[in-house]
Amino acid sequence: MAGSWGCPHETDDLCSKVNHLRCDPGMKGCVLHGRFVFANDDKNQRLRQKQGRDAAAGGADAEDSSTAD
Repeated sequence: MAGSWGCPHETDDLCSKVNHLRCDPGMKGCVLHGRFVFANDDKNQRLRQKQGRDAAAGGADAEDSSTAD
């Protein structure tokens, strides 16, 4: 089964959100940047940074609650 996705910011292969550059889903400034996992690992750097911060914040919360007793 195949699927497709169309971006509302793409017009004639250009991104109206990112300075009318050629549309490249996941590029910096794209609404998808840092939100989804892409096959091109270079586009996943922002997502991994966010996941690392979330994990660190979650670990800090667990430490705070264990020392509160």
